[in-house]
Amino acid sequence: MISQITKGVKITVLTRFQSAYSRPEMNHFLFTYRILIENRSEYSVQLLRRHWYIFDSNGEHREVEGDGVVGQQPVLMPNEIYEYESACNLTTDIGKMSGVYEMIRIIDKEKFMVEIPEFKLIAPQRLN
Repeated sequence: MISQITKGVKITVLTRFQSAYSRPEMNHFLFTYRILIENRSEYSVQLLRRHWYIFDSNGEHREVEGDGVVGQQPVLMPNEIYEYESACNLTTDIGKMSGVYEMIRIIDKEKFMVEIPEFKLIAPQRLN
């Protein structure tokens, strides 16, 4: 688990290798990640967009961006937590992700970026 706070918004990431859905012999490795977004500020905020940087250990680099997360643009009141789970496919058994969320303070419509801390995607067999 890794966490980081940016402008009063705490992002926590938990990852898991999905061996049942991975096919190493076909260079297909599936990882899931659970994100907890905690609003520790005194203002209500809304998540508008996401931008991911995905690195595979073979040198491949991808970027993914779009509106919201898992089809949602959640509004978080002070001290509220929003949680979701998503997945990432890699062609190797080790990689990493990081990114940013674009958010807006509801009270004054000020937009700001919240960093998603870099996290590793490692199949358990690589650790042996």
